[in-house]
Amino acid sequence: MATRWGICGAGKISHDFCVALRTLSNEDHQIVAVASRSLESAEKFAKTHSIPKAYGSYQELAKDPNIDVLYIGVVHTHHLQVGLLFLNAGKNVLCEKPFAMNLREVRQLVSAARENNVFLMEAVWSRCFPLYAEVGRLLSENTVGEVKMVKAYFGLPLLDRERSTQKEQGGGALMDIGIYCLQFALMVFKGERPESIHATGVLLPSGVDESMVVVLKFSGNRMAVCVCSIACDLPNDATICGSKGMIRVAHPMHCPTVLELNGKKTEFPLPEPGLPLNFTNSTGLRYEAEEVRRCLLKGLKESIKMSLTDSELLTEIMDEARRQVGVVYDQDSQ
Repeated sequence: MATRWGICGAGKISHDFCVALRTLSNEDHQIVAVASRSLESAEKFAKTHSIPKAYGSYQELAKDPNIDVLYIGVVHTHHLQVGLLFLNAGKNVLCEKPFAMNLREVRQLVSAARENNVFLMEAVWSRCFPLYAEVGRLLSENTVGEVKMVKAYFGLPLLDRERSTQKEQGGGALMDIGIYCLQFALMVFKGERPESIHATGVLLPSGVDESMVVVLKFSGNRMAVCVCSIACDLPNDATICGSKGMIRVAHPMHCPTVLELNGKKTEFPLPEPGLPLNFTNSTGLRYEAEEVRRCLLKGLKESIKMSLTDSELLTEIMDEARRQVGVVYDQDSQ
């Protein structure tokens, strides 16, 4: 039986997710419905992606009995409200990153998933890439010895995009792209809670972070340095430095296709898209869809690749980094 997907949101990331799904077998994945706050937008999206049903409200999507799992691709300030709607309707959910605006909101989503006994996963798609699996294998085999330092960079010139710069839309470098650097460090250190978090950054007039550097110190004198910016391009790679060598995830580290082990390159090519994409390497969204199907077929309620505990720790670190730099969203005072 195919996994039947419902798509919440008719924006750019939902478009790319649907294009990625089309690179997988129709016997395994089918897109059965899409919903937007505007029926016209939903119908246009449905036509582009050959989706049989279009809804002009998220409530209608939540009530559709022919959906196995919902993909949430709306702006993250709405993740809590929309996520709770679907979870409380008994739907399995794959929700775009960042999961929600802060730890309090993330815990509400996790509680709702557990109360309704449904699957929930934060769509940190990076974690599902074959290259990340290879990094995990290399680390488990102690290929570079004891890991001492992790460095991850992600910067893009996004100051002309309201979604990235406005507080009301959950903007800021950390929430938008810095999350990828932090999740990489946490993956390398197997979800361990850091002993200390030190963050510094600069703010835009809107009150969100233009650039931020987060330094995490872990047990055993191990460290991670995460650098993000929406003001300029950065190297956008990630490096794991060990006592016996180095692993480098080449640009773009959040959706990578090239891995270097002590300078020797290995490539992990992606399938070609059937339609133009909005974002880099987006056919790689197929890997998180495959992971969701694997979990659903096994009756799992969360994924080991990006567990709910992983999401809670990631959010907790972002909350603390924002507190130190002075980034406060309306949701933080509720």
